[in-house]
Amino acid sequence: MQSIGRTRTQSRPSRSVNLGGMDYPDPKRKGNFVGKVALAAIMTTVCILVLKKSSFNYATPFSMREEGVTHVLVTGGAGYIGSHATLRLLKDGYRVTIVDNLSRGNIGAVKILQELFPEPGRLQFIYADLGDAKAVNKIFAENAFDAVMHFAAVAYVGESTMYPLKYYHNITSNTLVVLESMARHDVRTLIYSSTCATYGEPEKMPITEETTQVPINPYGKAKKMAEDMILDFSKTSDMAVMILRYFNVIGSDPEGRLGESPPPELREHGRISGACFDAARGIMPGLKVKGTDYKTHDGTCIRDYIDVTDLVDAHVKALEKAVPGKVGIYNVGTGKGRSVKEFVEACKKATGVDIKVDYLPRRPGDYAEVFSDPSKIRNELNWTARYTDLQQSLKVAWRWQKAHRDGYGTPSVMAS
Repeated sequence: MQSIGRTRTQSRPSRSVNLGGMDYPDPKRKGNFVGKVALAAIMTTVCILVLKKSSFNYATPFSMREEGVTHVLVTGGAGYIGSHATLRLLKDGYRVTIVDNLSRGNIGAVKILQELFPEPGRLQFIYADLGDAKAVNKIFAENAFDAVMHFAAVAYVGESTMYPLKYYHNITSNTLVVLESMARHDVRTLIYSSTCATYGEPEKMPITEETTQVPINPYGKAKKMAEDMILDFSKTSDMAVMILRYFNVIGSDPEGRLGESPPPELREHGRISGACFDAARGIMPGLKVKGTDYKTHDGTCIRDYIDVTDLVDAHVKALEKAVPGKVGIYNVGTGKGRSVKEFVEACKKATGVDIKVDYLPRRPGDYAEVFSDPSKIRNELNWTARYTDLQQSLKVAWRWQKAHRDGYGTPSVMAS
């Protein structure tokens, strides 16, 4: 008797039903395939969740608050001023996270800081652009910040007149991104790095914090816009806000560990101290002084030169004195103006080089005379500039320049 059921030694090929010249898969086979796909998707999701929980979200000292330890986010911490501020914070026992996209900063400065403070939980560096809101939010989500020192910014007056939109984006828009992340993650202390360029060219000297702000170049305008955002936001929150408007920064770490090393393509727009040193080292054929017809005693611009060591001291004192729900605005300067010609003479003496000077027409966006009245910061924060010998500050910076002819590349023997 023949069996009704059939045994198969080979698997049956999938069948298709022909309808009007078109082949359609067998519905039973299709259902089986969809089920396998769904199961694979579920298993993949479970694996990702398990991996995230077990591997990627592990706790670090930077992601947890620790009693007696203040964790400071330093934006632009690989830059000239930011790296010096980071050094001071670490020396004072703070925990620091540097966020920098290295467009103006130096990874070499970060490496030196890491070598000086190698202990776990002291310093971490995160490569990120503050213009990337998702990346910034992720950084805040994964780290327990107590305060932010916001240095990151392009900062050359001449360059700002050539590329104004770049300055509004980098300074104003990026500050908004930082503020939004601070609000979202309940970080309540902000020390903001601003500038005397927000004042423009006041009729009366010295400049006080009550001097009307009428900036005359995109750099100053972008910084003022950022200040306005911060002040408006502070009115609806209990943030502790300190805004430091500082003047022309010079000098470097007295112990020779850090210095100023701008990208070569920005030498034309850089600080006068860098231009002097480049001329003294023969990198540039001479120093270009732009503007000799200003209404000053020698025709050149007058500026208030503040040593970077004093500047970071002001930031630390501002952090210590910051009060929730309060805003402090301070000028950070020496209170004494020096002309560009006086600066050049001091630089010649500091370097021992008779620097060739070329006098050229004015630079767009510059102003004749700017110097501060530091009374408020002295009275309220107990801060006073200590490194006020212009020639000595330049001598210290020159020593670093001679020892680091390639910037943060391979250092040569420290020169005396």
